[in-house]
Amino acid sequence: MPRRDSKSKNKKKTFYKKDNLFKRRKYCKMCETAVGYVDYKDVDLLSQFIRERAKIVPRRISGACAIHQRQITNALKRARHLALLPFTNE
Repeated sequence: MPRRDSKSKNKKKTFYKKDNLFKRRKYCKMCETAVGYVDYKDVDLLSQFIRERAKIVPRRISGACAIHQRQITNALKRARHLALLPFTNE
């Protein structure tokens, strides 16, 4: 009777997705358009980074790089303070 190796039990199993769909890689919109600084007065650009409930979209969803995500966050907070954008949707 062959003896089983205890290491074979600890190996991780590889899981595959059910549907192998092509996922497009996320990219930073500001780096593509060579925006040097995100301005708080540009409400059209900033409104793309707000959800329905007026929450800031996280970096993993928006695809922005770390530098531009910080600039977006600060610009959104300034625009909210000056009443250019809402704090809440209600």
